[in-house]
Amino acid sequence: MNQVKLRGKIKNIINGWVPPIVVSAFKKPEIRIQVQHKIEPQIWSGNYETWSDAKARSTGYDGVTILEKCKTALLKVKNGEAVYERDSVLFDEIEYSWGLLAGLQRAALESNGKLCVMDFGGSLGSTYYQNKDFLQALDHLQWCIVEQSNFVDCGKQYFENEELKFYYTVDECILKHKPNVLLLSSVLQYLERPYEWIAKFVALKIPYIIIDRTAFVDSERDILSVQNVPEEIYKASYPAWFFGEKFVRAFTGKYRSIAKFDSGFTNPVQLDKGIRGYWEGMILHKIDT
Repeated sequence: MNQVKLRGKIKNIINGWVPPIVVSAFKKPEIRIQVQHKIEPQIWSGNYETWSDAKARSTGYDGVTILEKCKTALLKVKNGEAVYERDSVLFDEIEYSWGLLAGLQRAALESNGKLCVMDFGGSLGSTYYQNKDFLQALDHLQWCIVEQSNFVDCGKQYFENEELKFYYTVDECILKHKPNVLLLSSVLQYLERPYEWIAKFVALKIPYIIIDRTAFVDSERDILSVQNVPEEIYKASYPAWFFGEKFVRAFTGKYRSIAKFDSGFTNPVQLDKGIRGYWEGMILHKIDT
């Protein structure tokens, strides 16, 4: 398929399915996609100085139980018994992150219809199953998940196919694939040293970094809280970051921001001292040097 026909094919898909405000991410230098929300009840609490302090105030989580809940739910999606899964919870219809989808389509368009995603912390493939119907028109699709070993073992046994692969480390994935998108969805805020990871990711020089469902705060300084997961999902609490203004500076000079968007999944929250916390995504494009 020549490039002109391919571009027309992908644009027709985008124009037919994606809201116009997201389509404009392919045209403007940078846009913001916003969704209005109500304020959520308090699930996040505290403002801790160190990760150790926050961890000491957390109960932790049962990794075996969480994995089993995720596996059971996503198998229903895979087998056509359910439509959509997120964080082990099943939904009656797919909730799309249109900003994420626009970023994936843009990366594929620039690579002649080829999309290879390294989904860091991607569970058992929730985001792959969420978006795969929109991506089937591409000439080549590879979705590579890098996860904890128990998730990788489960993924290889129950979910891996020609498009969806699982890897134990970033290095293992990079040795076998050449991703044009690094996806960081709801993962950075749960890392003890997120900026060290960001430095590693930037050094990979992957053309696009798409950040989604990531917690931010209207402050220069990051806030370290404890997140209490509702028991109807699974009983757990653990440290969680809200990133301040310095977060974007971690990419300065290496990546430029094309679009910022509200993925629409989590409503804003009020943290300690009335500080507003919110969830945002962004599409970053590597600067040629």
